[in-house]
Amino acid sequence: MTVTVDINVLLDVFETRQPHLAESAEILSMVISGKLIGVMPAHGLTTIYYLVRKHASKSGAEDAVDRVLMHFQIGNLTSIGWNCARQMPLDDFEDATVAAVALESRSTFVITRNVGDFAGAPVPAITPANFLAQFVPLPS
Repeated sequence: MTVTVDINVLLDVFETRQPHLAESAEILSMVISGKLIGVMPAHGLTTIYYLVRKHASKSGAEDAVDRVLMHFQIGNLTSIGWNCARQMPLDDFEDATVAAVALESRSTFVITRNVGDFAGAPVPAITPANFLAQFVPLPS
């Protein structure tokens, strides 16, 4: 299954944000292990670098970007994709670009903690916790 992962999920892991860390880390683990194909919007790489460097260190920011580049497909929008994002009925343009990346990458979901921000998006949004509850079987 292909999923587009919103940067808030990745930042939960890179900045050890509680109480969201466990579920977000499990999503990242599923991408790393190949259980999910993860797509990260290209425009989010600079945001991740900036925020991790601001709250941690330059080496932490470089490590975060390297981990994303190693394990995620990077979703780049063409001018058609950017125009598609501009036409979406979402309040925030950044969220619309995430939705456009999800659409172009044929993602099943956008995994985000801000599901309400994606109301009206062409790809359904789901929280990490809800995704894990619905799609990951409990160990026997």
